[in-house]
Parts: sequence; C-alpha cells; structure tokens
Amino acid sequence: MSENACEKIALFCVGSTLMLDDGLGPAVYEQLNASYAFPENVHLFDVGCLSLDMISYVDAFDVIITIDALDGTDAEPGTVFTFAPDDMARRGHAMQSLHELKLMDLFDAASLLGSSCEGVCFGIQVENRSPEVVTIGLTKAVYDAVPLLIDAVLAELVSRGVEIVKKEDGQRIMPGHHHVWIDSVENEALS
Repeated sequence: MSENACEKIALFCVGSTLMLDDGLGPAVYEQLNASYAFPENVHLFDVGCLSLDMISYVDAFDVIITIDALDGTDAEPGTVFTFAPDDMARRGHAMQSLHELKLMDLFDAASLLGSSCEGVCFGIQVENRSPEVVTIGLTKAVYDAVPLLIDAVLAELVSRGVEIVKKEDGQRIMPGHHHVWIDSVENEALS
C-alpha cells in the first residue's frame, strides 16, 4: 500500500451542464459516480463553479483534484491536460479555466488563513466555450476525450494508493484501465 493511501482527497468537478463544453466537470462526475466505488478518503463533488465558500476544503483535504473545461491552450479541441494549479493563467491570454475563480485563487485565499493542501488539475481543451443559447451536452471532440480524461484521473488516484472498484463487477481498477462511457449518460449536443 502506498504511503499516500490515507490521504484525504477531494475531486472537484467544475462546470455548468447548461453551457455546452463547460459541462465537462458534471459529465465526469456522473461517469465516476455511476461507474466506480471509491474508499472513504476520496470525496467527489459536483461544484458548479469554484467559490471562496470552499476555503474550508483546502484545510479539510490533503489533495484537491479539479476537473474543468479549458481554453487558450493552443491545442486541438478534445486535448487532455494534467497540470499544477499555478500553471493556470491568472491572465486571459493563456490557458484558462472557463470560470473566474481558479483553484490557485482558492489556495491563495486559504493560505492567508493558514490552510494549504496539494492541488492537481485535469482538463480538456473546449471546442465551444460560449454557446449562443443554453445547450446541454458536449461537442463531439470533448465528448470523445472524456474517457481518456477519466483514465488520467483514475491513474492519478491509483498512483496515490487509492483502491477503486468498478461498480458493475467489483473488479479493482489497475494501471492501464480504460473507461468506457456508460449508457445512462446521453450527450444531447450530439443528437
């Protein structure tokens, strides 16, 4: 068992299902909840948008992992990224979350209160960050990349000693696992 196996870990799935590719976080949250059982030290949150109300989580967890839609990476839509919170732009001309408050902003505010934890970020370059009308679902490029993103998140957890099992058959997730979309989650934007 890894020395990190007892870390308290939060997964923050960030985004709005009403804004096309911004719904990445909630789509990942649904897939993780429907497909996998996590131990008591791992907590999944569908947070909508990060807010300063979450400062207490920085003190309550050893690691916060965020899953968010990205823009400004200069990569093709659907490209999966793993990065540290301080790699996220504080300026509008570089890689950025689609949300005003970033994980690093939350960490900065928490540090002023004497709290800290480790952060890891996962994201996908969006195709459409601001649809003209409310649109539920993901663009094809982002939808097709979600299983790879979930694989990366699961690999991060497994590397930390977290024991995850598939709900379907009780099989333990091992390195090299590949997530497959579950049938109950439809992608309305592709329809």
